[in-house]
Amino acid sequence: MNVYGIDFTSTPSRRKPITCRHCRLEGDVLRVLSASAWPAFEQFEAALARPGPWIAGIDFPFGMPRRFVAGTGWPVEWPDYVRHAEALGKEGFEAALNAYRKRQRVGQKEHRRRTDVLAGSLSPQKLYGTPVGKMFFQGAPRLQQAGVAVPGLQQGDRLRVVVEAYPGVLARSVTKAGYKHDRAKKQTIAQRDARHGILRALTSGRLAARYGVTVAGDDPELVDDPTGDTLDALLCAVQAAWAWRNRARLFGNPRIDRFEGWIADPCGVPGSEPGP
Repeated sequence: MNVYGIDFTSTPSRRKPITCRHCRLEGDVLRVLSASAWPAFEQFEAALARPGPWIAGIDFPFGMPRRFVAGTGWPVEWPDYVRHAEALGKEGFEAALNAYRKRQRVGQKEHRRRTDVLAGSLSPQKLYGTPVGKMFFQGAPRLQQAGVAVPGLQQGDRLRVVVEAYPGVLARSVTKAGYKHDRAKKQTIAQRDARHGILRALTSGRLAARYGVTVAGDDPELVDDPTGDTLDALLCAVQAAWAWRNRARLFGNPRIDRFEGWIADPCGVPGSEPGP
């Protein structure tokens, strides 16, 4: 099975492209193949249109918090509120999120989805710092337009399957140390050591009990890229491979939230944690 891990950005460029890792799932081995860097959304859209069979794990929130959608009066089904957000336009979407924040009391300005709480990820309403709200705006409508299958959210083409990934939760299962930074002045040898430790955990089989796969193949860039984008793309591929291997119990799982979406990780879906 072809498996793609995609580290997404809301503003792709040559300096900060969307990063993709192509892997091949062979039983319980995830073989690392090639890498791609997409400086514009057109390459991302072309990848989504590529004929299957394949599964991709993409690092951005596919849905918005139920509480936020209810509080703004947006449509109450995933396809409808994604289209509504797209119709607002970039400025209108960001204005809607900022206006909502201003109306809320301290501590309630940005909500998290149930899966965000479980996986320890940021609120999809966040526009600053790590702007995952902007990633939702740029990414979710493109999933709809591509007609891919998004288990729990969109039926689509069953040969082209996309799941939401979050590499941070996988990385934290290995180390709590920081392992990346976009700013050169804040990139350290300690972060490089952490990236090496994460990769070693993947290739040694240490995480096989949790994710069901051992990574085979090596690329110096996985450790040497100080931004962590290359490694994050591989972590997204591992989560996509986990989802595919467990598709019988995940893709039709009634615990998956068909409004907010879900993160493809043992921490992201109630009842999906690996047994002893």
